[in-house]
Amino acid sequence: MKIVKKLRLRKVCYQDERNRYYEFLTNSFEITAEEVAFLYKKRWGIETLFKKMKQNFQLHYFYGENENAIRTQVWCTLIAQLLLTVIQKIAQTKKAFSVVASLVRIHLISMLDVRELLRSTHRGYQKVRGSPASSLQLSLFPAKLRGGLF
Repeated sequence: MKIVKKLRLRKVCYQDERNRYYEFLTNSFEITAEEVAFLYKKRWGIETLFKKMKQNFQLHYFYGENENAIRTQVWCTLIAQLLLTVIQKIAQTKKAFSVVASLVRIHLISMLDVRELLRSTHRGYQKVRGSPASSLQLSLFPAKLRGGLF
């Protein structure tokens, strides 16, 4: 004996401010067409956010198996993505987010000026002598210790 369950759906048509036409299916009969369109728009933003995260960060492998470990890794990824987006905006570069993420990942521990690196259109990076970045480099062995130990 086959049990058939009926499903009631509502088709919602929506035209946005740019005259793009959308059709949505929903099982909610209480909300307006504008609210349905708003919810789908927000959902699409979340989908693209997670797609970007999975493409640029290692979210396909989790370091822990419990819920707290996974939440922590997702939050760290969100923070890293936010920081890279801020760096991209400050540098005012037209490079793709994946290029920005790769360049920062490669040069994370170097003493390069990230803004200049991202603004540059050259394949190589010219290190400028006397730049503020070179004055920030710290010595592990201060001058007093170097003379006495070696």
